[in-house]
Amino acid sequence: MRVFAELTALPADARGATVALGNFDGVHLGHLAVLRAAHQARPDLPLAALTFEPHPREYFRPEDPPFRLTLLPAKAEALAAAGASTCYALPFGEAWAQMPHEAFFEALLRDGIGAKHLACGPDFAFGHRRGGTLDWLRTACEAAGIGLSVVPQRSDAQGVISSTRIRRELQGGYPERAAAMLGRPFAVVGQVIHGDARGRTLGFPTANVALGRHVEPARGVYAVRARLENGQGVAGVANLGRRPTLGGDPVSRLETHLFDYSGDLYGQVISVALLHFIREEKRFSGLDELRAQIAADSDTARRLLG
Repeated sequence: MRVFAELTALPADARGATVALGNFDGVHLGHLAVLRAAHQARPDLPLAALTFEPHPREYFRPEDPPFRLTLLPAKAEALAAAGASTCYALPFGEAWAQMPHEAFFEALLRDGIGAKHLACGPDFAFGHRRGGTLDWLRTACEAAGIGLSVVPQRSDAQGVISSTRIRRELQGGYPERAAAMLGRPFAVVGQVIHGDARGRTLGFPTANVALGRHVEPARGVYAVRARLENGQGVAGVANLGRRPTLGGDPVSRLETHLFDYSGDLYGQVISVALLHFIREEKRFSGLDELRAQIAADSDTARRLLG
């Protein structure tokens, strides 16, 4: 997977692809359908995805709480797993926000990346004030000799699969439902940071990862599986929350106790997949009660993970 953050000096072999368009937050089953359509329309061409980083919503609504399902490295990994060889992750800012849709199409899609075919969902729009409608795009593509596939939304028994629905399921404590729409478990990816070593004192050392710009799932305890930088997968139990028994934290953190693992993970970037929600966050009377509950949560997580 090659990731390009700008169009200047774009290599010749990074142009002329069949291109899936969208924000791709989560790279869920609906997004995968767009990628498949782009490939099926022109299987003779490299498959690419065009997105913006940061997510345009982060630019237009900076006061919103963090909401991302995937940050760029995880997004690029998921796109690569779906068969894309190139990701154009352009830095969204004032220039893109104010760009008329005609210039967006000509400077970016037609001339910038030299797209041979485009695929998008039925709600795709682009340019200043979303002036680039699908009808306009169809006409522009036909005039430029660029193919276009408009992909119907994917649905399940509960409705249209969307990043918004996935966030709601995570916030409600249903990671399995989120995974069904993502096509894989939801994971928090980040660098292991130093904490206050309370977990080690309690007999359950943890790898601590800040949520950062990730959406905050329901606070509580999860059965998890972590992937380390060396590719090793390790089962564990994780607490996501603000540690009310230990005085409380201003923001939530993810603290993961890895089963049967010893090693220094500080500074490593790990991925922690939330597989099963065990219980809600609660305040305990003291450290002894907390220690006993962690032991019980660990047993539950081992059972759930098999």
